[in-house]
Amino acid sequence: MKYLCLAYYDAEKMGAMPPDELKAMVSRCPPKDAKLKATGRMVLSASLQDRKNTISMRPRGGRPAVTDGPFAESKELVGGFFIIEAADREDAIRIASLHPAATLGEQAGWGIELLPIERYMEPGPA
Repeated sequence: MKYLCLAYYDAEKMGAMPPDELKAMVSRCPPKDAKLKATGRMVLSASLQDRKNTISMRPRGGRPAVTDGPFAESKELVGGFFIIEAADREDAIRIASLHPAATLGEQAGWGIELLPIERYMEPGPA
């Protein structure tokens, strides 16, 4: 089963961190990312750009209405995501626990939400 894992952070807490402390925390991420990748169970991983580049889309009168900015106001923000392949819930927790946001960044409000994917379609020709 595939799981979409959303990596969260608290923008206020992260912004309040001294730059050297933030840099030190982030510098500990690559080895953790490498361990996660080495499991062979990560399908995809990506970091997201700043929220100022967000585009929101909602249906209005049967057509998409596009606006700049985030869809919802929230204290916790999605900073990245990854998709993993896991045998079951416990396996998903074990694999996702290798991600930096599972063990680092408590002072920045880091965390992960694991969402089971019901259907997965491989990209194909248009």
